[in-house]
Amino acid sequence: MNEPNENTAAEDKFLTRPLLIVFLTIFIDLVGFGIVIPLLTFFAEEFQASPIDIGLLVASYSMMQFVFSPIWGNLSDRYGRRPILFLTILGSSVGYLLIGIAGSLWMIYAGRILAGVMGGNLSTAQAYIADVTSRENRARGMGLFGMAFGLGFILGPALAGVLSKFGMRVPFLFAAGLSLLNAVLLYFILPESRVIQRHDPNVERKSRWAELAGVFENRRFTLVTIEYFLLVTAFSFMTTAFAYYTMVKFRYGADGTGYLLAYVGVLAAVMQGLVFGRLASRFGESKLILAGSLILVASLILVPFISENNGGLLVLLFGIAGFAVGNSIASPGITSLASKTTDELQQGKSLGVLQSAASLARVIGPLATGILLNNAVGQVDDATILRTFWVAAAIMLVAFLAAVYFEKVYGKYQTAA
Repeated sequence: MNEPNENTAAEDKFLTRPLLIVFLTIFIDLVGFGIVIPLLTFFAEEFQASPIDIGLLVASYSMMQFVFSPIWGNLSDRYGRRPILFLTILGSSVGYLLIGIAGSLWMIYAGRILAGVMGGNLSTAQAYIADVTSRENRARGMGLFGMAFGLGFILGPALAGVLSKFGMRVPFLFAAGLSLLNAVLLYFILPESRVIQRHDPNVERKSRWAELAGVFENRRFTLVTIEYFLLVTAFSFMTTAFAYYTMVKFRYGADGTGYLLAYVGVLAAVMQGLVFGRLASRFGESKLILAGSLILVASLILVPFISENNGGLLVLLFGIAGFAVGNSIASPGITSLASKTTDELQQGKSLGVLQSAASLARVIGPLATGILLNNAVGQVDDATILRTFWVAAAIMLVAFLAAVYFEKVYGKYQTAA
């Protein structure tokens, strides 16, 4: 179907300059995001935020991502990836600034909502990677995206732990400045990856509902999107509950939680940047999704039993490694499959839908976690942590079963592709 031509060598080249630049852009963006994650719970509690408030703060960010991911993706198909990335990263800077100067809880909500609107740019970044990689290198490209994500979660939480010693506002203000610097660098060094034709039929205006219906006519893409939704839902249970878990089980504060998340980020970066691409070439994405889903199920079941007096830090490090490894082979596997099962000229729109599903998952997960973590007197205890993690494990088991179905029905297609 694909005839050899003079561009084959160029297409097979993986580490191109545009790919390396967008990797740097995503990495810096995720460092700022990673700074916020371990601190939000502790900072919001200074304004008398309850566990429900924490869930709502996380969910408000994700709700905005849900709405805006396909919008940014579609706009990037229409007008190019570069201007959308520049605008959204600049807007993220303003969102972090609002949180950093917050004098009340509503300002934290405002900052999170604005950051969520701009955080819908992940689909545009993934579409950029799809633009500059061949189908053969697509899995490696998505792995590199995941590596940037992982590295951001190494440096981000570690910086949060260090900077929080100078005051809880300092990390948020640092994230604002970092995003501003990232936007400036992007403006000057990131080339455009997509050439838009004036009358390109692929970018004709349609209603959003018609566009979504067209995307979901593809049954393979629909199934992959369901898998991703379930995976992100389960993982968001864990990330939302993790700070409470470390407080109850290990009596850790913001710095200890930040260092643990940085450790998870190290493992994720190694897996996605150095290991995932090789595994995908050998076994195929769908088999890696199966393996990663099972690892996450096991980890979510077992980690709640680990505490300061039951296993200690060493066992905890082994247990949360399952979160990193499982997610690092399942998540990029799903995004790679999604990219391969959609039209090459509509990557932004389709990956926007995928990220929108993930954002909806990050709305549902934190809200459900806020409810599950509360006991009868509005406190978090061992029992509420256990049930929260086990509900996440059950959701992840459904994702595994969906992956089994995909492998059974479409495995031969995926391997051939």
